[in-house]
Amino acid sequence: MQDKGLIVALDTDNLERVKVLVAQLKNKVDYFKVGLELYTTFGPQVIEWLKSQGCSIFADLKYHDIPNTVSHAALALARQGVDIFDLHLSGGPSMVETTVNQVRQFTKEQGIKTPKILGITVLTSTSEQEYSKQGYSEALNDRVISLAKMGQACGLDGVVASPKEASMIRKACGPDFLIVTPGIRPKWAVSDDQRRITTPSQALNLGANYLVVGRPITKAEHPASAADKILMEMEGLNN
Repeated sequence: MQDKGLIVALDTDNLERVKVLVAQLKNKVDYFKVGLELYTTFGPQVIEWLKSQGCSIFADLKYHDIPNTVSHAALALARQGVDIFDLHLSGGPSMVETTVNQVRQFTKEQGIKTPKILGITVLTSTSEQEYSKQGYSEALNDRVISLAKMGQACGLDGVVASPKEASMIRKACGPDFLIVTPGIRPKWAVSDDQRRITTPSQALNLGANYLVVGRPITKAEHPASAADKILMEMEGLNN
């Protein structure tokens, strides 16, 4: 079955809330995203529970450390059976390449599924003004593209980036490179702390493969109905 292209972010520290959301949404989404808050609170327990429910898991832990530390943490995630995980491309090519090579070698030796590995470019909460204060000499868009190309050269499956940069990444990295975009806000939702955002249909038109949506679904009075509305937007039925 073809993926719908929707990832729901379980950004909470309430396991009972997670169970309610999963029951309502697991037939509507491709992956559930486990972020820092949820994983720090419950650790591998939440991964094990999601797997027991037949869910696919995106471990959004944004690793960024020396190559040895990141690669060993990534091996732990592979053993836990996550389907996707990510790391910060700003950690550099040695960190990225070491992690990619060790995870792929380990999963091949163990005969287990190899998770897709994505690189974080520039967080979608970062505005142009905030980025300019970080001391980089290149423009924000140029940095996103240079990071994406570096990640691709290191063997990554794709990147996490703002939908605003999706078309440029697609042009630079080709049709088979995965682009996962947070910063998705449907027409009826507030932007919260996200800055470089688009609607669901806009993100797909710009070249995204998967959209990460959290609060517009998980904080809605009826999460399943909110997910249906977003899926309709993704299909271009609510433009």
